[in-house]
Amino acid sequence: MILQALHGYYQRLLERGEPGLSPFGYSPEKISYAILLAPDGRLVDVSSIRDHSGKKPVPRLLNVPQPEKRTVGIKPNFLWDKTSYVLGVSATSKRADKEHEAFKALHLQILAGTDDPALKALLAFLSIWNPERFKAPPFNEEMRDANLVFRLDGEAMYLHERPAAQLARARLLAGAGNEGSATGECLVTGEHLPLARLHPPIKGVNGAQSSGASIVSFNLESFGSYGKSQGENAPISEQAAFAYTTVLNHLLRRGEHNRQRIQVGDATVVFWAEAADADEAATAESLLGDMLNAPPDDSQEAGRVREALEKASKGRPLRDIDPKLHDETRMYVLGLAPNASRISIRFWQTGTLGDLAQRLAQHEADMRIEPVPWKTAPAARRLVLATVPNREGAMPKMDDAFNNLAGELMRAILSGGLYPQSLLANTLMRIRSDGNLSGMRAALCKGILARQRRLGINTNDEEVPVSLDKQSLNPAYRLGRLFAVLENVQRSALGNQVNATIRDRYYGAASATPASVFPMLLRNTQNHLGKLRKDKVGWAVTLERDIREIVEGLGERFPRSLRIEDQGRFAIGYYHQSQARFNKGDDANDSTPETDVADQGALA
Repeated sequence: MILQALHGYYQRLLERGEPGLSPFGYSPEKISYAILLAPDGRLVDVSSIRDHSGKKPVPRLLNVPQPEKRTVGIKPNFLWDKTSYVLGVSATSKRADKEHEAFKALHLQILAGTDDPALKALLAFLSIWNPERFKAPPFNEEMRDANLVFRLDGEAMYLHERPAAQLARARLLAGAGNEGSATGECLVTGEHLPLARLHPPIKGVNGAQSSGASIVSFNLESFGSYGKSQGENAPISEQAAFAYTTVLNHLLRRGEHNRQRIQVGDATVVFWAEAADADEAATAESLLGDMLNAPPDDSQEAGRVREALEKASKGRPLRDIDPKLHDETRMYVLGLAPNASRISIRFWQTGTLGDLAQRLAQHEADMRIEPVPWKTAPAARRLVLATVPNREGAMPKMDDAFNNLAGELMRAILSGGLYPQSLLANTLMRIRSDGNLSGMRAALCKGILARQRRLGINTNDEEVPVSLDKQSLNPAYRLGRLFAVLENVQRSALGNQVNATIRDRYYGAASATPASVFPMLLRNTQNHLGKLRKDKVGWAVTLERDIREIVEGLGERFPRSLRIEDQGRFAIGYYHQSQARFNKGDDANDSTPETDVADQGALA
């Protein structure tokens, strides 16, 4: 299904003339220099074709014959390669002479009998070239190991672009020099075609090998069956293998202009649309990209995302935002993660744009908590950052998060299924370890519990409150509220003199084993209230009333322990009650809301 969808996308882009997309047998590669040849094969010059627009020249991407998949063997490319193959010189390779001989032998074999003057010039050049000539101009040491192409002097077209070269390349792909290649029914197209033994490498997945990795690969006997080897175990034609890898590399390309690739933890996510025309597809992809990777809150794109999610939550069509947006547009989202020399499929989601927008709107509704700690619903990446340690003076790093957590969270958001079971445990662990219960972390607890209840996993009859609910009888929620009030009493009595609040010292124990902590906290609170009655009588009466109102809703005894779901409700209750004091505008408390580093990005 994945390979078929990628193959179809490749065909659509090719028909539209997508820039940078290569036809069968070609791929964009980094090329630095072009060797100019005279018709008789003499070297005329070597010209740099690098991009000089930046601070330093960088290789230029050219569509050249697809490179060979190299491991330890010597395999020359057709009509281009690095200097060790083309010229027999290298700064690193110890077998440059053998590589050059292989390059020379390949072209003497494939181009034998050609009538094309440029290809004949190349054969003449290879017959007279001596690697010792590299020591003299126009060559220089900077050229060693760079990729080279050829051009006939006086012509603008490179040799690999000439019709005669393309015909030679087609013969090579059809089996010239590859006798005995297997044929069979392609699993992607259903046609009887030559099968790919090795699939072209896929580049651009974070953490995977820089030379490229594979989705389909069989490199050990234990992976094969019925005596078949390598690609014969999953018969995919050479054309289909080229198509899906080419378009996937196109989606994975790095650059500020590629809006179809985002990074979510260790998962590299790409997505695309299947629409009637290119404009509709681009509009749908732009909206989905903004919804998956929320832009800054003050940007125009963020306003469009909020409007789209609001429309989706109310069942309104997306074309109300833009006539080019159609709810029925088919969307594909693929999450990839590194796995040694292979690439793992972290998740694969398909559906209409309207369906995905509704699921994203439901995700926002599940995570909504008052007061709202963001303007635009946070992307999966920002939510995962809330589960990593908060180090003083440093921004949180995605490297500190569990590898698969972000990908699993993205899968849940797109599918509408349960959030990862480990997400609640990780969030609560971080709250206990660093004592920071931010709005983002409270929202995570609320969203996880709300989705569990909505999907029938959590049988608790009481809904998870969005804002402060003084009528809630849930013991864990009330205990969280009580803990927040007791902390407020301490802050009010001691002011800035307190070195560590009860949250810093007792939050973990209070949320896990209330019976072991709350009796002691209530006794100590009487001392703080006694001090407040001398200085701020009215504020002391208010806090005593809050404590009495919460305690009266609890049972005769504090619970000995709380389940992990109840610890989540404890965190929500604490957040609601602690934030409520900032809305009262009471002069008795000079504190200001606390926000952790992870929330600063969400509130910016």
